[in-house]
Amino acid sequence: MNLNNNFDYSVLMSVYKNDKDIYIKNAIESMINQTVMPKQYVVVVDGPVGMEIEKTITKYEQEYSDMFTIIRLKENRGLGNALNIGMKECRYELIARMDADDISLPQRCEMQLEKFESNPQLSILGTQIKEFVGEPSNIVSQRKVPITFKEIQKFAKRRSPFNHPTVMYKKSVITRLGGYPSLCRKEDLALFVLAVSNGVYSENLKESLLLYRTSYGNQKRRRTWINCKEYIQVMYKYYKRRYIGLADLLYVILGQISLFILPTSLTNKLSKRYLRSDV
Repeated sequence: MNLNNNFDYSVLMSVYKNDKDIYIKNAIESMINQTVMPKQYVVVVDGPVGMEIEKTITKYEQEYSDMFTIIRLKENRGLGNALNIGMKECRYELIARMDADDISLPQRCEMQLEKFESNPQLSILGTQIKEFVGEPSNIVSQRKVPITFKEIQKFAKRRSPFNHPTVMYKKSVITRLGGYPSLCRKEDLALFVLAVSNGVYSENLKESLLLYRTSYGNQKRRRTWINCKEYIQVMYKYYKRRYIGLADLLYVILGQISLFILPTSLTNKLSKRYLRSDV
């Protein structure tokens, strides 16, 4: 692949104390071994972390001193704030997001860069994901998101139209939007609905290019009132702005409250039926 220097890119990742050092290592290795390597890897250490995580981060900082930019925050600021801080240190216009416990397939970034090269209007590009439990080979489901901008605009009226860890976006566009909003949990939903509602041209690749780490208790851990409340608050904001209709808002409210109050066994089945698909 022959890309010019305009398609150099930064990776942006945040880690915090509850992450596992082996998962962080696997995530980083999957990005530095892309078929088109990043020019810069920005890691925001979001507050104090344990010795093992610090050793892992320091190892890459020393071995790849020209690539890695490490930002150590004195206190935990939350994912959205940490990413905003890290984004300011990204040297390149294209930024590839990565989470500290997932695994990108080797061709992920090359395929995204090719898409950006072919369409100068493109500002946000995600991919599909496959979800695994335990070992990466144990794929249990996949989360599919819409591909075309028209489909994304419709999808965004009820759910996040991107798999956040897969996105590559233009720094200038996200900065112009104000970056990630200051929320505890739904900063990605808020950013993406803001972008789409403002006509920021976006797409998703049809391929699954990231392995997303999950667990059988993941749904239970997400069943928090703050998750439910923030999701509804974000979408109510866009109802007031007339971006979404009453039917969309009611869908969100009923869906989120149901996920919060129904038994975990039932919400897992509903999630798999309506939000996920088998592989």
